[in-house]
Amino acid sequence: MAVVAIIGAQWGDEGKGKIVDLLAEQARVVVRYQGGTNAGHTIVNQHGTFKMRLIPSGIFNPRIIAVIGNGVVVDPAALLGEMAELEARGIPTNRLLVSERAHVLMPYHALLDQLEETNRAASGQSVGTTKRGIGPAYQDKVARIGIRVGDLVQEETLLSKLSFVLNMKNQLLTKVYGEQPLDLHHIYLQCVDYGHRLRKHILDTHLVIHRALDERHNILLEGAQGALLDIDYGTYPYVTSSSPTAGGACLGAGVPPNAIDNVVGVYKAYCTRVGEGPFPTELEGEQADYLRNQGGEGHREYGTVTGRPRRVGWFDGVAARYVARLNGISGLVITRLDALDDMATIKVCTAYQINDTVVQYMPSDVASLLKAVPIYEELPGWQTPTSSVTEWKELPANARAYLNRLQVLIGARLDIVSVGPDRKQTIMINKPFDALPATVSRYVSTLGDRSAGAKWGGEE
Repeated sequence: MAVVAIIGAQWGDEGKGKIVDLLAEQARVVVRYQGGTNAGHTIVNQHGTFKMRLIPSGIFNPRIIAVIGNGVVVDPAALLGEMAELEARGIPTNRLLVSERAHVLMPYHALLDQLEETNRAASGQSVGTTKRGIGPAYQDKVARIGIRVGDLVQEETLLSKLSFVLNMKNQLLTKVYGEQPLDLHHIYLQCVDYGHRLRKHILDTHLVIHRALDERHNILLEGAQGALLDIDYGTYPYVTSSSPTAGGACLGAGVPPNAIDNVVGVYKAYCTRVGEGPFPTELEGEQADYLRNQGGEGHREYGTVTGRPRRVGWFDGVAARYVARLNGISGLVITRLDALDDMATIKVCTAYQINDTVVQYMPSDVASLLKAVPIYEELPGWQTPTSSVTEWKELPANARAYLNRLQVLIGARLDIVSVGPDRKQTIMINKPFDALPATVSRYVSTLGDRSAGAKWGGEE
């Protein structure tokens, strides 16, 4: 048995969806542990191309129990839409479970997000949110006024909570923003309908996950976004509202820290970012356009959720090492290597110059990071297609040298190289469920009778 956490190790969009889909073949449970519809995973497999926003990428394996964990903010309409699309394409969702502790994204969250971002932009303080209400939903969670998924199937509790919260939100909408109030009756009936339609999927998933731990099953923890967008350790305030880190995986899934056996960091062979915020190695002009448009349809650098063109730049070894240390990353996945195939020279940032000082660490404040000038090391390109390569030894020598240099800069073992969006376009060097640290922790829960009674997805 092993518990493996998949961590986005840059600013998101690293290709985690493909990796989770691939590794789910070895897992029994896959848990999405944070984020909401503000993040998306594009998956290409034998069933076609899918853009997932809430449902764990492991759903395509018919033996997987797919869990939306307590750390996720759930938009019920979006979830039901995803489920319907999967079912229509022959992918069953009967083994999908949703934590009753997860919070619900309500209509007023998206509205307030749009109004607040517009207000910030007018003052030059925009943070580039997706305006889908994720931040306001997490605000309500911390303020202890959120509606949880379990409330959707408790109609009296739901009405009481919603009446109180909506009164507060309507005062904000009408008195601060000059908007029309939202209708309690309409929102309540909508939530009741969501509860009826999702009832069989809603469960205390903590019990299911700990049953899997007890029975020594492989568990895969799937994050959204990237660690450089973490609310505490990212480029604040240009961050997300949750924690995409390994620590966030524990809280958002409900597993203890000593249960995680392997933390796998997913990095692109270069860097991308969507929205505002510092980006030391960012490229502009023709070179940026070239890199952004490498790959086939759905594999170019445009946001899965927003469709916005991603900012692109060279690989940042300083930020990469910072994330590896923060998360205890032991295994690496490098994706989109094929996007660099035609380049004669490739740059890698190994340090920053801030004013007159050369530093090899990532500053905690945005002001300093905005001043950071990357110090580059140049490596020769390979100018040979790699998208059909499936073995390490078949890679061009310069491609292997580039990947080895990234291993050294990051300080972790290279496990997987992705050279295209399809499952088959993968070089497997080590299997993350097998390539564990020398000392592997084990956790046995003591839930007693309640654990024995926790059902698996789809079981009666």
